[in-house]
Amino acid sequence: MQSILRVEQLGKMYKIAPTRARYETLGDTISTLVRRTLLRQSRLELKQFWALRNVDLEVKPGELVGIIGRNGSGKTTLLKLISRVTLPTEGRIEAHGRIASLLGLGTGFHPELTGRENIFLNGAILGMSRAEVRGQFDEIVDFSEIETFLETPVKFYSNGMYMRLAFAVAAHLQPEILLVDEVLAVGDAAFQRKCLAKMNDIAGVGRTVLFVSHNLGVVSRLCKTCVVIKDGHIAYSGTPTDAVGYYERDLLAAAGSSREPHVLFETSETIDDPSVVKIEMLDGEGRSKATVATWDEVVFRVWFQSKEAIRNTGVELQINTIEGQRLVWLSTRPDNTVQMDFAPGVDYVDCHIPRFPLSAGEFTIGVGLAIPGMKWLWLREELAQLRVLENDVYGSGMAPVTGRAQIAFEHTWKTSAQTRNQESGDASNV
Repeated sequence: MQSILRVEQLGKMYKIAPTRARYETLGDTISTLVRRTLLRQSRLELKQFWALRNVDLEVKPGELVGIIGRNGSGKTTLLKLISRVTLPTEGRIEAHGRIASLLGLGTGFHPELTGRENIFLNGAILGMSRAEVRGQFDEIVDFSEIETFLETPVKFYSNGMYMRLAFAVAAHLQPEILLVDEVLAVGDAAFQRKCLAKMNDIAGVGRTVLFVSHNLGVVSRLCKTCVVIKDGHIAYSGTPTDAVGYYERDLLAAAGSSREPHVLFETSETIDDPSVVKIEMLDGEGRSKATVATWDEVVFRVWFQSKEAIRNTGVELQINTIEGQRLVWLSTRPDNTVQMDFAPGVDYVDCHIPRFPLSAGEFTIGVGLAIPGMKWLWLREELAQLRVLENDVYGSGMAPVTGRAQIAFEHTWKTSAQTRNQESGDASNV
């Protein structure tokens, strides 16, 4: 079968300014100017940075390919090159058919135009006639669920509304190749599931999807093949199970040499006051924990900020299934030893779990701040994704209850013979 997308020796190089000291004295500034004058440097020398290098990739029609890797590894750069948002420094890209991309909120949207006008604008960019776009228009509006705001300029849309309309447009304008970056994380869980099902449908009718995501569970379930990008090159390519395993081993190796906490959630948008701004994952000693496995010791550090002092506060942490079923609810309220009073500004509270009780799978984390028994100050029930890995807790070569249940209780077994031997031994010691 002929490839619908072929990438050969692809590379993208940027020129960046060398790192300078954060603070410079007057003497530093004068010496820099003198040196540049003497050396006749009319401008600052720039360093070369290769965001991608020597990338080879071949995709067949109808394939749903997952692309995973750490932040800054080059995933988004690859999609930008394929979608022709930017040009490669070296190598070539051969694509057959229309390419639709969802690389960022509002990509391809004109903020002054309405939702309706932007639908037709995106169709024109893809080379579709007005009649072709009109044929898909009702489906786009129904899928995006923003009919009420269709005649409103998109500059007034929330991030969630942007994402709904952008995905609906990209998915329904019949591209042969659909490129989707991590923007699905903006939407609520129900709409995310709707988008994932749509991508599966697109691949099922012979179209191709390249899907960048940090949600490893979704990549494993949805994709047929998966590539791991590391430091600007493809480090691994294979089945999603093998690729995710390679990536997780790499994360664990990196975490062993890093003191930086692993961030599950972080935002700079603080419309509500107070509000949760970050969730980190640590081990029992306060060190970075890139992944969590069944019965691991883990600390969830919840950061929040407030303009005013918070008195007599309760903090809630919940863990749910992807389908929304609540499995764990942890609260500071029953623990009278925790004095939940905080000064204005940014502060945190740690939730320490000596043995994490969930079996391997994909879950969501929710957090709430409350005045106990009175009202919620802030609550988000699906705030971050959490993937739990298998763990051979018994040393038997088997992980407990994986695929059979979602809670792994700490427990032991004892035969009747062992019980009788213990009872007889106890009796002989009397």
